[in-house]
Amino acid sequence: MPIYTWKGINSYGDKRKGEVEAPNQAAALGHIKRLRIQNPVIKEKPKDLLENISFFQPKVTGKDIVIFTRQLSTMIDAGLPLVQSLEILSKQQENSTFKKVLIAIRMDVETGTTFADSMRKHPKVFDNLFSNMIEAGETGGILDTILSRLAVFMEKSMALKKKIKGAMTYPAICLAISIVILVVILVFVIPVFEDMFNNFGSALPTPTQIVVNMSNFFKSNFLWIAMATVAVFYTIKKIYNTEAGRIKMDATFLHAPVVGPLIRKVAVAKFTRTLSTMLQSGVPILEALHVVAKTAGNKIIEAAVLRVADSIAEGRPIAEPLEESGVFPNMVVQMINVGESVGALDTMLAKIADFYDEEVDQAVENLTAMIEPFMMVFLGGMIGGLVVAMYLPIFSIATTIG
Repeated sequence: MPIYTWKGINSYGDKRKGEVEAPNQAAALGHIKRLRIQNPVIKEKPKDLLENISFFQPKVTGKDIVIFTRQLSTMIDAGLPLVQSLEILSKQQENSTFKKVLIAIRMDVETGTTFADSMRKHPKVFDNLFSNMIEAGETGGILDTILSRLAVFMEKSMALKKKIKGAMTYPAICLAISIVILVVILVFVIPVFEDMFNNFGSALPTPTQIVVNMSNFFKSNFLWIAMATVAVFYTIKKIYNTEAGRIKMDATFLHAPVVGPLIRKVAVAKFTRTLSTMLQSGVPILEALHVVAKTAGNKIIEAAVLRVADSIAEGRPIAEPLEESGVFPNMVVQMINVGESVGALDTMLAKIADFYDEEVDQAVENLTAMIEPFMMVFLGGMIGGLVVAMYLPIFSIATTIG
């Protein structure tokens, strides 16, 4: 909806101005008159030239959605109507992209569309997990409870992602620094030493000659090396975007010696947490499993979960196909089997998720502790080797003069 700016005088004779969002100028004028503004001057606010270019618009973050979910849960629990709650939250929303989405959802709900269906029109902001749980909350009349569970679930999921990113940030930064240092030494430092060595007129030691040859090769073929690096990354990305390529790469990551166990633990924690939250919210297990499969983030895990859903549709218990998949640890399968037997599957899944959250914490700490000395040795060895190679001729000359 367009936004109108206005200015006028209130009943006390004070000058006032502001903005109002309305479908047309008449509706905006009616709103201003209800504020008892005399002789209002109103005009439509100019549109931002970049508002229709998504690249220049702010992204809707997980934090934005969590805050919105918690606030909406509180308002619904306090007895405010859904439309009024959405109107209040859209007005106070600072993220312009999210504001437009909330306004569109409110207008859809006003015209009779269900809250879940109106959210499904914005899949980039609200995924299938979110909209399906909202639908279960609307059907069961427990929307405030579902929103609260969603907020808790999203907070824990964000915390899990933060741990993984934190573990990968340190080695990535160290690797980037080492590459920059290596390039600077090869391009700017080695040529200076090479000119000095050429004046000596004697043959260079083998390590020094190797480093000089590397420097000359890098300077002569810098453009080709850069293009080849970009081509390699582009090719890997294209392969990963194909179905067969992603399956092979996901399988490789899952069975990798160092990061493989961590990926598996993260997948188990995400699977159990998501499925537990959906079952507690009243979502049917088959529908929940299909949603969980799509949010798995790994094609091998996704295929395993879909096979579990197919097996359950045939009347088998959930534990059997989980065990046959070979993806989930035996302890997880046994705990799920117990939970299903006693009719407390959602509770058991939540306990497994809590346990694997702690396992992920420990695995991240172990991975970081292992990477730190490796990176230190790598950086020290690389820079130290280059320095020694450059000073070997100087040592040889000093020995000869002595």
